[in-house]
Amino acid sequence: QVQLVESGGGLVQAGDSLRLSCAASGRTWSIYSMGWFRQAPGKEREFVADINWAGGSTNYADSVKGRFAISRDNAKTTAYLQMNSPKPEDTGVYLCAARLRPTRGYDYWGQGTQVTVSS
Repeated sequence: QVQLVESGGGLVQAGDSLRLSCAASGRTWSIYSMGWFRQAPGKEREFVADINWAGGSTNYADSVKGRFAISRDNAKTTAYLQMNSPKPEDTGVYLCAARLRPTRGYDYWGQGTQVTVSS
């Protein structure tokens, strides 16, 4: 089992910065990758970014590329999402997730943290 807890959400003005954290506990050694997703009211959940837990390679949705950065700490227990120049359309609940295998979906999810970007 892997437990995930997000933090760092809140209200931010467009153009400011915000950093989200996702603390992982339990069998963190079994994590293959971690990802950030978001869900806006009335919309489906969408992929934001992910990071390979061992090698640190990253992927981003086109909508956040160049503005957001995903990273992890050296102890490999926390993932971060640095949100630079956020826009109102980035508003939503941000969830982190952990995947144990590269060929399957995400196995564990956090509860999410609300991010609201005001114009």
